[in-house]
Amino acid sequence: MAQVLEFKLPDLGEGLTGAEIVRWLVEVGEVVAVDQPVVEVETAKAMVDVPCPYGGVVTARFGEEGAEVPVGAPLITVAVGGPADGEGRPEGETPSAADGSRADDSRADGSRAAGSRPKDPPSTGSGNVLVGYGTSEAPARRRRVRPGRPAPSAPATPAASATSTASAMPTASATATANGRAAAEGEAAAAARRARTDAGAVDGPVPVISPLVRRLARQHGLDLREMSGSGPEGLILRADVEYALRAAGTQSGKDKERTPPPTTEPHPHAPQIPAPPQTPAPAPAQGQAQTQAQAQAQTQTQAPAYTPAVGVPTAPESTRVPLKGIRGVMADKLSRSRTEIPDATCWVDADATELMRARDAMRRFAEDRPQSPAAGGPKISVLALLARICTAALARFPELNSSVDMTAREVVQHGAVHLGFAAQTERGLVVPVVRDAHTRNAESLTAEFARLTEAARTGALSPAELTGGTFTLNNYGVFGVDGSTPIINHPEAAMLGVGRIVPKPWVHEGELAVRQVVQLSLTFDHRVCDGGTAGGFLRYVADCVEQPAVLLRTL
Repeated sequence: MAQVLEFKLPDLGEGLTGAEIVRWLVEVGEVVAVDQPVVEVETAKAMVDVPCPYGGVVTARFGEEGAEVPVGAPLITVAVGGPADGEGRPEGETPSAADGSRADDSRADGSRAAGSRPKDPPSTGSGNVLVGYGTSEAPARRRRVRPGRPAPSAPATPAASATSTASAMPTASATATANGRAAAEGEAAAAARRARTDAGAVDGPVPVISPLVRRLARQHGLDLREMSGSGPEGLILRADVEYALRAAGTQSGKDKERTPPPTTEPHPHAPQIPAPPQTPAPAPAQGQAQTQAQAQAQTQTQAPAYTPAVGVPTAPESTRVPLKGIRGVMADKLSRSRTEIPDATCWVDADATELMRARDAMRRFAEDRPQSPAAGGPKISVLALLARICTAALARFPELNSSVDMTAREVVQHGAVHLGFAAQTERGLVVPVVRDAHTRNAESLTAEFARLTEAARTGALSPAELTGGTFTLNNYGVFGVDGSTPIINHPEAAMLGVGRIVPKPWVHEGELAVRQVVQLSLTFDHRVCDGGTAGGFLRYVADCVEQPAVLLRTL
């Protein structure tokens, strides 16, 4: 009597919990073989053909194409182990006495080979182990029949018994009807199929979980039973199959033509690739067969054992760096910023030639007229000039000098500008804050930047000097890069990024010229303003960079 087995979606590995049915490969009523792909599914990682570990007739399918199926849900049901007596026999016919005797002889021979269990059904389990599936019988010792060498004698199998019975028919069977002969042929075919199934089970289960591994091996003609896995408990991984393909010279995907293996030391788990199937040839002479057997034995004896290559460095071990101190605080703030702030970025290129000339003019004036009251103080830095431009722009666009209070659901616009600037130190990234930057001129800003930068390098910054900022200026041009999309320093609402100032072709006054060009980028919190406000702020900053005289209107 046939047994209906349910095949459920197996665990495809990689932590996946389900898959989408892309295409059914079998229909209800279709006969499937063991490990035949029955459905094509799509996971979050790849398209996979799922093989069925049972052989029989498909009785039902579950799920339509395009449906999501969780792991463990039924895919199909298969009727396994049906009676072979009616196979190939017209409806209403019964086996003859001669047919029954031959079938009894065949089953008796198969029973003796299987340990005197004539009523046990033949094994229909898959040799390839899926999660939750696989051959339930105890695995036997694996044997490999070497090509070109006669196979050792073995006890009679059901197929052999059926063949011998068919070849040694009694005289009475020769006069049987055509229907009787058809029934005998059907019985022999069923016995041969059972023999093939039993022969497949002798080799034991193959430790493979991923259908991707089986499909890759099947596409390139690799026998997984000839492989030893490098995974836990001998599990065959994709890396093992790929190494076997490289060792055999098999081209992936389209070209399956094999080339001689590379002259490198074998992998400890490299399989012995079986020879491709060949058409039967006449048996060689006894001396020739003996010579071939000796050559094969000598080749296997001389195979070098795997030893690690001398002088090849081993992969360094992973290192864990604790997130603590300044690095830990910045990690928390940056993570919170990415989680809470819906940021957006806009950028523009600006001609900074006039800004650089103004800075150089200030320096030359201090050098040429050291006795002048206007020549006192430190040399003005480009960062100080950009900071002065930022404070002027924030006075025009105060929405960007704010923060968001989600508890009260309010945008808080700050009256004072506490300007932070990013500083890279050996201890990590820090953002010192210049208090009341809107009240300082270029000289005062230059002096404060120098003081805070030195304190950051020596680790002497106080907590008050690292907190309370309302806007940040990030000069990443010192690292030799042009642009960036920085992360906003939570809880601020915006950050201006400045790239390197380099000579570039630029159209100036209608003619092509080489100018000092800088890229400016503004990352802002979209909750505090729209793109028009952010674009207006950035355009004002670019205008001041290109024409520093614009600042005279607001001084």
